[in-house]
Amino acid sequence: MFSKILVALDNSVHRQEVLKRALDLAQANRANLMLLHVLSAYEDGSPGIPIRSYQAYYPVLEDSTWRLYQQRWEEFEAQGLAQLRQEVDIAQAAEVSAEFTQVSGEPAPTICNVANSWGADLIVVGSHGRRGLSELLLGSVSNYVMHHANCSVLVVHNGGAKTSDREVAAAMAST
Repeated sequence: MFSKILVALDNSVHRQEVLKRALDLAQANRANLMLLHVLSAYEDGSPGIPIRSYQAYYPVLEDSTWRLYQQRWEEFEAQGLAQLRQEVDIAQAAEVSAEFTQVSGEPAPTICNVANSWGADLIVVGSHGRRGLSELLLGSVSNYVMHHANCSVLVVHNGGAKTSDREVAAAMAST
């Protein structure tokens, strides 16, 4: 049985499927949810990484570019928080106790660190299904979490809707 489930959410199209799986598990186990969004410069919708221009000797231009980047980052943060608040409302409507947090950092180790500090006994994380060169270059958050987490991990693959309830129950029973 799980009592504290950490749900790692990103801005991918699979976010709702990951949340749905976590809600189903939380309802079945009467567990608490912690919804986590890790702000990353590499995530969809992110303003990216600020790059200094060759025109850095024009301080006014550099300063305005930095302010624009900061403004976009703050909007990115606000959008993430608004999404998490909506998802907590969805969880509470399903009679699941839920809270949320949003932090900046490298997603994979941050997920493991938050899970440890919160005392999670299960992490639910999505998989983008990267293979080959894209996995080598971009990494696999779910793979890192599976190998470094101090608790059980459920990976919801990008075809997650095809996973049967029997497979989820079998995964739960094996822990």
